[in-house]
Amino acid sequence: MSQLLRVQNFVVSLDGFGAGDGQSLERPFGHANPGELMYWAGATASWPNRTDPGGTRGLDDYFTRDFKNNIGAEIMGAHKFSPHRGPWENLDWQGWWGDEPPFHTPVFVLTHHLRPSFTLSDTTFHFTDDEPAAVLEAAKEAAQGKDVRLGGGATVIREFIEADLVDTLHVVVAPVELGSGVPLWKSPEELTDRFNLEIVPSASGVTHHIFWKK
Repeated sequence: MSQLLRVQNFVVSLDGFGAGDGQSLERPFGHANPGELMYWAGATASWPNRTDPGGTRGLDDYFTRDFKNNIGAEIMGAHKFSPHRGPWENLDWQGWWGDEPPFHTPVFVLTHHLRPSFTLSDTTFHFTDDEPAAVLEAAKEAAQGKDVRLGGGATVIREFIEADLVDTLHVVVAPVELGSGVPLWKSPEELTDRFNLEIVPSASGVTHHIFWKK
């Protein structure tokens, strides 16, 4: 069975932005409010950070639960890993996630500013400036037969789509407009030359867009 490159649970605004302007240490999503983008997942019974019983079931819960299913490696862009711009002044920064990152797999970070690999818990971060096809090849080898998740941000997802490397996408459209930021699309129909598209509304107010390669 072939390994897939999958985009999962990637959230955009109604106007197609995956993050706002002005990313900083204090505001990883820039001027966007992450609560307005991710509320649907946080409300589910399967949300991994849930500390109280309960939570919703149904479609949102299915996608939240499926996020880690058969994933053996992750690819992400530099600005998902860090708010820093330019060369590294030091190597103290090790991501937003603390000592227990949520990935539990090798992670390949695309960056123009390389640094040595490091491991936190069961997650090893590798830094690469290779072309998308070469990064995917390395990630598939590291995934040991499982699929690879393309975690974002939007610029990296578009780069891999344009290289015809993405097999499936699950994009969640949240009912909020950002006005500006990092765009994934102006309209999801932009991707229908490469992908089939199914659009499924959820009772939570978000709309799930499911793409699979033609």
